[in-house]
Amino acid sequence: MLKIAIVYNKKTIDENDVINVFGMMTKEHYSPKTVEKVAKALEKGGHSVKIIEGGMNFIDEMKDFMPRVVTGERPGMVFNMAYGIQGQNRYTHVPAMLEMLGIPYVGSGPETHAVVQDKVMTKIVLQKNNIPTPGFWVFSTPDDQYEDLIFPVIVKPKMESTSMGMEVVDNWKDLREAVAKQIEKFSQDILVEQFIPGREFAVGLLGNGSNVEILPIVEIDLGGDPNKIQTITEKKSSPLDKICPAKLTDDQKKEIKKICLESFRKLGLNDFARVDIRMDEEGKVYILELNSMASLGVTGSYFHAAKAAGYTYDSLVNKILEVGAMRYFGESYLHPQEESQEQIEAQPLRTIIRSFLRSHLTSNEKMLEHMVNINSSITNIEDINKLGQFISKRLEHLGFNSQVYHEFDVGNIIYLKNHNAEENDVLLLSHLDTWYDNKDFTPFYKVGNRLFGSGIAESKGGIAVMISALQSLRFSRKLKKIKCGIILTSDDFLGGKYSKKLVHSISENSKYIMDLKWGFPNGGVATSCSGVTRYQIDMIHVRRHDESIKDVIPEMCRKVITWKKISHDHHDARITISDFNAKTSFGKAPDYGRLSLESRYANTEQGKMFDSEIRKIAKKKTDSKIDTHLLKHVVREPVEKTDNIEQFFLIIQKLAKQSEIKIKSEHRFATSSICDVMDDKPIIGSMGPIGSDHRTPNEHILRDSLIDRGLLLALTLNKCAKLSNEEAKNES
Repeated sequence: MLKIAIVYNKKTIDENDVINVFGMMTKEHYSPKTVEKVAKALEKGGHSVKIIEGGMNFIDEMKDFMPRVVTGERPGMVFNMAYGIQGQNRYTHVPAMLEMLGIPYVGSGPETHAVVQDKVMTKIVLQKNNIPTPGFWVFSTPDDQYEDLIFPVIVKPKMESTSMGMEVVDNWKDLREAVAKQIEKFSQDILVEQFIPGREFAVGLLGNGSNVEILPIVEIDLGGDPNKIQTITEKKSSPLDKICPAKLTDDQKKEIKKICLESFRKLGLNDFARVDIRMDEEGKVYILELNSMASLGVTGSYFHAAKAAGYTYDSLVNKILEVGAMRYFGESYLHPQEESQEQIEAQPLRTIIRSFLRSHLTSNEKMLEHMVNINSSITNIEDINKLGQFISKRLEHLGFNSQVYHEFDVGNIIYLKNHNAEENDVLLLSHLDTWYDNKDFTPFYKVGNRLFGSGIAESKGGIAVMISALQSLRFSRKLKKIKCGIILTSDDFLGGKYSKKLVHSISENSKYIMDLKWGFPNGGVATSCSGVTRYQIDMIHVRRHDESIKDVIPEMCRKVITWKKISHDHHDARITISDFNAKTSFGKAPDYGRLSLESRYANTEQGKMFDSEIRKIAKKKTDSKIDTHLLKHVVREPVEKTDNIEQFFLIIQKLAKQSEIKIKSEHRFATSSICDVMDDKPIIGSMGPIGSDHRTPNEHILRDSLIDRGLLLALTLNKCAKLSNEEAKNES
C-alpha cells in the first residue's frame, strides 16, 4: 500500500493557480469525474489517495502529504494526470517539479514529454531510427516555400495534442490560409505533414524495459472513407466508433507492434503511452505521433484497448501504478511482506471507508461551514443550543438517541448513544461553546487546502470528522455493532464546571474514550494533557490623602513578572496572563487592578507546587500596602500518560500505519473533557482534523485531513467495539 497523490489541472485557472497569465493556455484537461474515478480505483487497490491541483500551491501540499524519505519514511508516489496550465512544453512542468522535490511519479519524464509533445522533434527521432513516419515540412509563416511539398497534406500545430487544429488541404491557397489561421490561434510553428489516405489505428502500450505489454490494436472506424480524419470536435461531441481488436492479418499486427514498441523505447517513454498510426491503401504503416500521457477517459481508445485485453477500469489504473512503482523500487517494494490475516480482513473496510469519505467530502465541508457560521461564542447561549440541535438531528439519522441536560447559564449539555446497553464500547467527547467574544467571531472561509473559522479546530472540525466517520460506518454496515456514546458539553471555557460530574459518571461505563479537538501538524494525537487552574486576582490600595497614584500598576507588573518566572524552567508547563486591567484616580478613591492568570501543568504534583508559589507571591507584603485577593475559578486535573493510554495509542498507531496515515504521540497543553474522565481509562485526545492557531482569527484545519482523520476515527471505533466484545467474552 502506498501514499498516492493524484496531480491534475482544472479546466479554468484562477489566482490560486498562477502568479501571472503567460503564453498559450492548455486546451487539455481531465474532467473532475475522471480524476475521481482514478482516485476511487487506487483506493480500491488499498492505497491512501489525495487529489492535488498542479498549480502554484502544489509544492506546499506535497510537503504536507508526502512521506519524507530523508527521515526514514517509506516513499509515496504521484499519479500524474496534469497536462500543465500554460506556456511551452506544458506536459513537462509537473514531472520536472516532482524530480526537483524527489518524488517518484507515474509516467514519462520531462525530457521525454518535451520531445514527444513537439511533433517535429518526434518525427526527427523516428526518421533517425528508420521508423516509418509521413514526410513533413515546418511553416513559421504562411509564406514559407517548399519545392518538394506534395498534396494532400494535413496541417496541425506542432506543440498541441488531441487532434487540435487539424485540417487536410490539397492546394497552396488553402494551405496558406490554414497555416495563417493556426499560427494566429496557437502562436507556434505549424507542422505540415504528408496526408496518408487509408485506415487509422491507435495502439496502447503498458510497461517498461523488456516487459512492455502491447494492448489489442484499436481501429478508428472511418466508415470506409480513406480520406476521413477525426477532429477534436468529433472526439468530444460525437467520437467515431472503435473496432477492437482491429481486423488485421498476423503480419500486419506484427509490423504495427514492432514499430510501436521500437518508437516507445527510442523516445524514452515510461509506464504507458498511445501510438497513432495510419495505414495506406497498399498496407504500409506510418507512425503519426505518440501521446506520452494517453487519456484515461472511459470513452478513449486506450481504455477501449485495455478492456479488450481483460482489464477493468480499476485494474488498469492499478496496473499503471504498479509498473511505475516497479520501475522505481522493484517488485519487493509493492509486496514488502506477507500481510497478516488481520490486515487482509481490515483492508476492504479501509478502502470502503476512504472511498465513502472522499466522495462525501464536499457535502461534509458544507456541513462544517454551516456549523462554523453558527456563532457559538460563550455569550450566545441561544446559538450554542441551536448548534447542539443541528448536530443532534444529524446523529439521530444515524440511530442515536439524545438526552438533554438543561444548563441555562451556559447552554444545554447533550448525551447521545446508539444503543440501549449500560456500557459504551467507546465514548466521544466534544463541546459546543467556542471561546471568543462576539466581536472576534470569524465566519467560515477557505484558502487552498486550509479551512478557516472560529472554533473550526477546537471543536467543529472534530464534530464534522465524527459525523462523517459514523456515516461511513453505517454505509459499511459496521455502526450497529458499535456501542457508541457522545457527550457534547457547553462549558469548555469554564473547565467543565457543569459537565464534569456527567462526564466522569458516563466514562465509568465506557471502555475507551476519545476527544475530538484538533490534531497536531505532524499527525499527533494527545496521549497526555495539561491540567489547568485559572485564577482571578484583584489588587486594591486605599490611599491616604497625601499619597500619590503610583502603586497598583507597578506592583501588578512586578508580581506578573515573578509569577511568569515560576514556569521558566519547565518545558511542559506554562504560566500565562490572559487579562490585565488597572485603574487609578486622584483623591481618596482606591487604586484597583484585576488580572486573570492561568497555570498549566503536566502532573498533579507540579500543579500543587505552582499553586503554592502563585499564592505565596500573591500574599507577599510590600511597602505599598496593597491588598491582594486571589480566587480560583477553573480547575481541571491533568491527564497523565498511563499503560492503558499507551496500549490504546499503539492500537490506533497500528491502524494508522495500515492506512498510510501519519500519527505521533504528543502532550497537549489545551485541556478538554478527557481531564474529567476516570484515571484508569484508555484515553486519547486530539482525534479531530489537523489544525492550528486555535482561539485566534487564523484558526484553521487542513481540508484533506477530514478524510484521513475520518478514516482513522472510523477504524478506531470499529476496533474498540471488537476489543470490547473480546473482553466481554473473556470475562464470561
